[in-house]
Amino acid sequence: MALQVVATAGHVDHGKSSLIERLTGIDPDRWSEEKRRGLTIDLGFAWATLPSGREVGFVDVPGHERFIRNMLAGVGPVRIVLFVVAADEGWKPQSEEHLAIVDVLGAAGGVVALTKADLVAEDLLGERRRQVRERLAGTALADAPIVACSSTTGAGIEELASALDEMVGSAPPPVDTGRPRIHIDRAFTIRGAGTVVTGTLTGGSLAVGDQVVILPGGSQARIRSLQTHRRAMEEARPVSRVAANLVGLRREDAGRGDVLVHPGQWRPTGAIDVLLRPVRSVTHPLTQRGAYKVYAGSAERDARLSLHGVAEIPPGEEGFARLRLSAPVVVAPGDRIVLREAGRRATVGGGVVLDPHPPVRAGGDAVARLEARLETPPAELASVIVRERGAVRAKDLASLAGTDARSVPGAILLNGWWVAEGLRRELGRAATAALDGLHRSSPLLPGMEAAELRGEALREGRGDVPEEVAAAVLSALEAEGTIARSGTVLRLAGHEVSLGERQPEADRLVERVAAGEPTPPTQRDLEASGFDRALIEACVSTGLLARVSAEVLVTPGFLSRAEEVARTEASSPGGLTVSRFRELLGTTRKYALPILGSFDDRGITRREGDVRRRSG
Repeated sequence: MALQVVATAGHVDHGKSSLIERLTGIDPDRWSEEKRRGLTIDLGFAWATLPSGREVGFVDVPGHERFIRNMLAGVGPVRIVLFVVAADEGWKPQSEEHLAIVDVLGAAGGVVALTKADLVAEDLLGERRRQVRERLAGTALADAPIVACSSTTGAGIEELASALDEMVGSAPPPVDTGRPRIHIDRAFTIRGAGTVVTGTLTGGSLAVGDQVVILPGGSQARIRSLQTHRRAMEEARPVSRVAANLVGLRREDAGRGDVLVHPGQWRPTGAIDVLLRPVRSVTHPLTQRGAYKVYAGSAERDARLSLHGVAEIPPGEEGFARLRLSAPVVVAPGDRIVLREAGRRATVGGGVVLDPHPPVRAGGDAVARLEARLETPPAELASVIVRERGAVRAKDLASLAGTDARSVPGAILLNGWWVAEGLRRELGRAATAALDGLHRSSPLLPGMEAAELRGEALREGRGDVPEEVAAAVLSALEAEGTIARSGTVLRLAGHEVSLGERQPEADRLVERVAAGEPTPPTQRDLEASGFDRALIEACVSTGLLARVSAEVLVTPGFLSRAEEVARTEASSPGGLTVSRFRELLGTTRKYALPILGSFDDRGITRREGDVRRRSG
């Protein structure tokens, strides 16, 4: 049976903590200061078994305006709510702000508890019920049941538990994408046990022994033990309240706003693109002016707001925006955020993350890009992202799309990159066109250096993707037989060097090299004599000459004789030395060394100090 976590919300001193204690038998107020002042300052936690046998956890959040950041840390990762309004006081300012937060966070369900019902007459209780229903209209809690109850007398508590049971039972099942994430809201040390972090687990399961990392800091640890509702667990599943005892983590390396995740599955980000809308209480448009704070999960960050395509977002409308954050957060597409105005200390908007790792430059197509993401079901988002970017590293796609992609329709996996089929065709056409043009204009050349061809493909195709992608596409063209490779040189598979009318000139070049052996002219000498580089390379490609180094060329006959000498002498007890090889060929070290080096590379000989032995 899936666990669920319920967050409380409501104005200060409306009885949230007392109600949770009545429902669960657990006092969620942990701190002595909270006891002394009679209000919740920080997050409290409790749990209960509902009438159906379902177990539910409660995050009790503070209602006082001064502790709104703590409230957001508790509500942020949770999607179902117990909203509390006191019957004796009715709707209050923090009631409205908490409702606005619950609404922009996209609550999946809620129950309203009309507490302190024993303190008011029946007619006032009815008036309060009507007032609350009016306030809920048009929000995520518009249809939430309203249950009058009293933590003091116990009246209505059973009805409330039944309403909570029905809400939890009808709430969407927890999403398991295989990418677990604990939004940390507390970190502390237990003597003899080490560091413990607590928070709400979403996205996947965690097990004892798992290697984990704390982001955005990057500290690594191992899970020694797990608890849910003070019970030891070998595995914790979403959505649940979890305490994780970690080995290898210092207390100062984790805190509220961090997340605990599996290594390699998530990447922190300092900027996010979102769909943003003002809360209903805001009467002025949202603009780029002013200082803001963003709340995501249990994290709080200062933020600068930039709007895409508009100058402002009027009340009742929505728009796309970029939020540049004072420190990184760890978010996924579909995560909800809350926006508060720092100066007025008021909640002014909220929305949904569309792109957790947006392009550095927004560009003129930002609105179209974000509209496409908004209209795309989560299961298809990976395809949209690859098509949008052209190519994405396979290891990064989960962070960008919010889910691991085993296959990506419309893309092909090449050398660790998901490459859009359109881009693959585009780069392939550009590469083959570049080779075809080279073969036509310079038939003597065997082909083009791979690095140069990658650059040509990117220049003629799409230049905003990494060179590694072009290399991956060239490798695919090789594998399918469209192009062929000789060392670092690539050519169209059907291309052969043709000397044609330059055959007589090639014959003179070969004669010049042969006449100079065993100390033939170098390539530099040949070029200085008027033989161009293309002709020289053509002679090498057609086998008229053999290249043993960048500068040294010899005839195949001379190289064959040198190989025979090397094999014979390297087989002798004393082996082959450079001086002996030079002496037998009648050449100099300038030629002997590169020739012997080429034999080593081919596996004919192997070097042992100053002596070479025959290989194999």
